[in-house]
Amino acid sequence: MARAGAVIFDIGNVLIEWKPERFYDSIMAPAERARMFAEIDLHAMNEAIDRGAPFRQTIYDTAARHPEWADKIRLWHDNWIDMASPAIPHSVRLLHALKARGVPVFALTNFGDDTYSFAQPHYPFLAEFDRAYVSGRLKLTKPDPAIYAHVEADCGIAPEALLFVDDRSENIAVAASRGWGTHLFDGPEAWAARLVAEGLLNEEEAA
Repeated sequence: MARAGAVIFDIGNVLIEWKPERFYDSIMAPAERARMFAEIDLHAMNEAIDRGAPFRQTIYDTAARHPEWADKIRLWHDNWIDMASPAIPHSVRLLHALKARGVPVFALTNFGDDTYSFAQPHYPFLAEFDRAYVSGRLKLTKPDPAIYAHVEADCGIAPEALLFVDDRSENIAVAASRGWGTHLFDGPEAWAARLVAEGLLNEEEAA
């Protein structure tokens, strides 16, 4: 039976590629990049932004604490769009196809408030969600059950009528424990097939 309530998309590595290590490997020796990431927890810095910390200040403050790597760390802000790219075209087509079908489409994403606003002009589809649950605005991040509870309370749709796609198994596990339908994203083709199997799209729409 189709889950007609809403389809909920994660964004990073579902609709937009997010691979900071790949970006740094393109501008510095991979061995040096590996040393920088081993010495500084840049992903924790980014998680703080996802929880609502200010985008530029958080990164520039981190750079100031690590002068050896300061110019490279500041690129996390200054060249952020090069890290958060490119879009995943088939996934974006699926988003558009669901909207064309009249299926409510939400975002549930670990994303900074400032960075989400910054990304919207580059990725217009980010403005097309019927509801966008952005961690930096809510001051809650996946997989904290509180962010899923917020979605349920805000949208008023029963958990069993929600279908959530995310690339991280820990985020999927919490959603599943609350009764949501889930799909662990490992490429748009399998996600397209799942939407067809759920009766939300036909084969042509999902291509």
